[in-house]
Amino acid sequence: MVSGFIAVFKRDIRRYVRFKDQLFTSMLHSILWLALFGLGMAGNFERILGCGSAPAGMISYDYPTFMCPGMIAATILFANLYGGFSVLFDKNWGILREIMASPMPRRDLIIGISLSSVTKSLIQTVIIIVFGIVLGVTFFSGENFGGVLISLVGMVLFVAVFSAAVLCVSLYVAFKTSSSKGYQGVTTVLSMPVFFASNALSPSAGLPPVLQEIALINPLTHLSNGLRYFSMGDHFSALGLEFIYSSTEILISFIYLLVFALVTFYFPLSGQLSSR
Repeated sequence: MVSGFIAVFKRDIRRYVRFKDQLFTSMLHSILWLALFGLGMAGNFERILGCGSAPAGMISYDYPTFMCPGMIAATILFANLYGGFSVLFDKNWGILREIMASPMPRRDLIIGISLSSVTKSLIQTVIIIVFGIVLGVTFFSGENFGGVLISLVGMVLFVAVFSAAVLCVSLYVAFKTSSSKGYQGVTTVLSMPVFFASNALSPSAGLPPVLQEIALINPLTHLSNGLRYFSMGDHFSALGLEFIYSSTEILISFIYLLVFALVTFYFPLSGQLSSR
C-alpha cells in the first residue's frame, strides 16, 4: 500500500524534472510577477492607499514585501489548478486506465500526486522567497534563527495543505473533462474569482463590500494571511494601513484550510468512479 503512492510520487516528480521547459517557466512566472508587477505597482499602490509613517514600535513594510506572500499564494493556486493536466494527458492516452486496473488503491493515486504537488509548491515558494530577498523584500525582521525556523515551518504547513486541496480540485476537473480546452476553460473560470476576491495583491479593505465578504471565506485569503503572519509578523504597517494577526486567528485559518483539503480529497475519488 505504501509503495503505491510512492511510485506515483516518483513518476510525477521525474516527469516534472525531465520537462525542463515546464520547470523553467513555472519558476520564471513567479519571478516575473514579483519583479515586474511588484516593483512596477509599488508606487501606484502607495500613492493611492497612502504610505504614512508607522506608529512608534511598529514595523513598516513596502508594497513588494506586502505582495510577496500573496504572490506565493497566487503561484500555488495557479500551479496546482493546472496540476491535473498530467492526469488528463494520462486519461486521454489510456495510461490512467492501466494505472486504475492495477491493485493499487485509488486513494494512493491521489496521495502520490498530492505529495508531488506539495513538493513542487515548496520549491516554488523557496524560489520566490530567495528572489524576493534579492529584490529587497524584508522577511523575518527582528527574528533570531529559531524564530525564522519556526516561521518557515509555519509557511510550509500552510503551503502544503493549500496546494494539496487545490490539486484535488484540479484532479476532479481532469477526471470530469475530456479535452485540454475544456480543462483549461474550467480551471480559468475557477481561478479568476478566487484570485481577485482575495487579499493576495492588495488589502481586502480596498475591495467592494461584496468582494470583502467573499474574501473572508476565500481559501486564498487564509493562505495569504498565514504566510504574512509568519513572514512579516503579527503587527505591522503597510500601504498606510495597520495589520494585526492573532495566533488564534491564524490557527483558525489553518484549520479552515485543513478542512478544505480533507473535503476536496474526496472530489477526485468520486470523479474516478463516475469517469470509468
